[in-house]
Amino acid sequence: MKLLLNIVFYILTAVVLFGTVAYLSVPSPHFPKPPSDSVQSVEKADVENFYQRRAYFTDFSREDILKHYEQEFKKQNLLLNISYTVTYPPEDAQVLIRDQTRSVYLPEIIHPFRESLFVNVFEAKTAKDEIWYRGVHYERKITVRYVPSDPRLRVGILTAAVLGLLFLLREILTTFFNIAKRIVKK
Repeated sequence: MKLLLNIVFYILTAVVLFGTVAYLSVPSPHFPKPPSDSVQSVEKADVENFYQRRAYFTDFSREDILKHYEQEFKKQNLLLNISYTVTYPPEDAQVLIRDQTRSVYLPEIIHPFRESLFVNVFEAKTAKDEIWYRGVHYERKITVRYVPSDPRLRVGILTAAVLGLLFLLREILTTFFNIAKRIVKK
């Protein structure tokens, strides 16, 4: 019975490790496509490739914008569509997107242990904040910041974590058995 349990344990461990390495080793997807009705801003601060940041003007609703980017992000990760969304306070846009970024809604779509996508939405609340670009009025300006990660780095961190966990487990078990031996001797 003990042999059967060991075999099942090692097979399950191998499957989980292989699946995790496969998930982490897939390259990051490309920058997601913008909503269909949007116009890309060509202002210097809105098109920075180094920071993987782009801005668009659109009339899509907040919900439609978020749904669009969630679908784009899922579509590009065919191996395993695990993602979740975290919403930050609008004030965090100046740190997470760019200083002096105005915001009313700031969700982050995350592929766990891989990449994430910040979608900052700005809507005019007063007449002086209305959004005009090249003579056309828009309801919203969205600034998208894509944060990819290198697959080699992800797998390297996983390897270090597994090795550290195994070392820690070995030390805990050794200590436990040493304590048990001392108790039995007394």
